[in-house]
Amino acid sequence: MASVYELFIEAWFSAAHRLDGYPGDCANLHGHNWKVAVHVACRELDALGMGIDFRDLKIIVAAVVDELDHGILNDHPAFKTQNPTAENIARHIYREVAARRPGARVALTAVAVTESPGVGVIYREE
Repeated sequence: MASVYELFIEAWFSAAHRLDGYPGDCANLHGHNWKVAVHVACRELDALGMGIDFRDLKIIVAAVVDELDHGILNDHPAFKTQNPTAENIARHIYREVAARRPGARVALTAVAVTESPGVGVIYREE
């Protein structure tokens, strides 16, 4: 059986959004303290016994999340033509992290976004 290590880091940001066309309160501007978990996987470890240094992954994720922090997500270029739903936010973060190439030995596997306790989405590309 092949071994796989799945590593993750968590990050948080605060931001407001509104869901245009939504038939309820979420059509109004409101905020969340968003939680993000970025998962990567690897089969081999480096000489230190690491798949990736958590510090390196945190730097990449922080650069992406900092662009969203304390803003109105509807004003962010990524959401000019689509609602900043948890699903769309997760896809945006996934693709931005992937574009920054987390490491040669690791593959980005998923991004989870939680908008409030017990409510969230996991995005992956296959």
